[in-house]
Amino acid sequence: MSEQDDWEKEFDHRWANSAEHKEPSARARMLAARWKENPPDPAPFRADPERSAPRRSSWISTVVVLGCVVAVIVLLGYAQMHSPY
Repeated sequence: MSEQDDWEKEFDHRWANSAEHKEPSARARMLAARWKENPPDPAPFRADPERSAPRRSSWISTVVVLGCVVAVIVLLGYAQMHSPY
């Protein structure tokens, strides 16, 4: 047998998908057992996450970044002017 035949047999998805009985994953079995005793509360599909803090607007972030860049440039210029070399 060639290596290609082994590869095709190992990853034959059509054969796996045509199986009559499919066993659920371990996580699915665990959740099913847990939910029998204590079912989850109903939740809307893709509910909006609760925000912890309001977001700052983009212009404030831009001003902060540009201010830091200007401060670094001024600091480097000052240090270069007062250096003995």
